[in-house]
Amino acid sequence: MSILIAEHDHSRYAELLRAAEPSLELRGSADPVELAALAADCPIWLGQPDLLVHLLRRGCKPIWAQSTWAGITPLLAAGLPRDYRLTRAVGIFGQVMAEYVLTYLLAHEREVLARLTSQALRQWNGRLPHSLAGRRALIVGCGDIGQSVARFLAPFGLELYGIARRPRPLEPFREVAGLEALGRLVGEADYVINLLPDTPETQDIYDAALFARFRPSALFINAGRGSAVVDADLVAALKDGHLAGAVIDVCRQEPLPPRHPFWIAYGLLLTGHSAAPTQPPLMARLFLDNLARYQAGEALRGEVDFARGY
Repeated sequence: MSILIAEHDHSRYAELLRAAEPSLELRGSADPVELAALAADCPIWLGQPDLLVHLLRRGCKPIWAQSTWAGITPLLAAGLPRDYRLTRAVGIFGQVMAEYVLTYLLAHEREVLARLTSQALRQWNGRLPHSLAGRRALIVGCGDIGQSVARFLAPFGLELYGIARRPRPLEPFREVAGLEALGRLVGEADYVINLLPDTPETQDIYDAALFARFRPSALFINAGRGSAVVDADLVAALKDGHLAGAVIDVCRQEPLPPRHPFWIAYGLLLTGHSAAPTQPPLMARLFLDNLARYQAGEALRGEVDFARGY
């Protein structure tokens, strides 16, 4: 059975997979035209959605496709086939996303950017820092990644609250509420961390009305999807002091256009969709595990429900 690797780093994936399973027949490329020629003989695909989508639009279709991204939005576009199995990357982003979040929580408490500004101005900055202990963090999106982030943050003494599709007890959160409680919980949080997937229910939820409920001292981190935020409303909320700052990793359009207001927005830091890059060794291990499950007729990890969008 031939496996198509549609990745910019396809040779690295081929190397990792062959080292673990020398019998695998692998074909890879990052060129859409070459991939289309190879796809006809490959019922299983492994790759990044922005390359896989070109194959689907050309009329190619797998039996099963394993995305190397956690998000699979390009593969959900109107007109694309959905009569195949699709799995997204799960279980491999937790620690690296937690490290990203922790970086900016600590930077905020320690006022790193303000101290750099003071240094540039040759002004002594002796302001005493705060601790994360006792701060309240709201993680919006308590799936695989959100739970990993929470477990990573718990030892720092943060009070952890969550938003999920349905309310439920979940360690180490003090409370996990449904999306309808978002307006209540953002008003009680020092940190609001958005990790929601891109679905019709999660688009434009961070708007002017919601930002008005934030604490003026709160930091907003968006490492989920850019479509969750109304860009102009965030810029206005920062300007009007409804929140202290924002760290934005994901945007509606990437790369961000040169004239976009995020570039010069007060209190906003852009991190260029770098929060949780796919690590090929972990991704190869996940794919091999799912391949064994597929061959044994077992449930696949991270299988997508096309109706839900994740």
